[in-house]
Amino acid sequence: MQQTRSDFGFPKPLRLLNAAQYRSVFSGTQIRAAHPNLLLLASRNDLGHPRLGLVMAKKHVRNATDRNRIKRIARETFRLRQHQLPAVDTVVLARPGAGKLDNAALTKLFDKLWRKLARRAQEPPSDRPKHPGNRRRPS
Repeated sequence: MQQTRSDFGFPKPLRLLNAAQYRSVFSGTQIRAAHPNLLLLASRNDLGHPRLGLVMAKKHVRNATDRNRIKRIARETFRLRQHQLPAVDTVVLARPGAGKLDNAALTKLFDKLWRKLARRAQEPPSDRPKHPGNRRRPS
């Protein structure tokens, strides 16, 4: 069944559903949008629409209500912005301190990260190393 993107729903075709789908994003990360409290990892897909996966580690966000709140805001901001996003599979990871942000700050942060992700997805893939801090400097 082909998913139409005429509405702002969040049906199953817009979600990462199994371990293999998450693994493909983690192993083939092409695009990153980072903040000290959140990290978005993405890889391009051939589906014609974006998909979302969420990873909220108890190690980083201890309180279950905070984990659920972050996931709810992530889904909501994705749902509202899905038409502006390219065809990428994205995994949202919580980092330490994410649970301390209030709803308005989380919404603003997610909007910023979605814009950054969309902008970086439009850029052609570069030959630069994945981790610029690990490259050697010329002597």
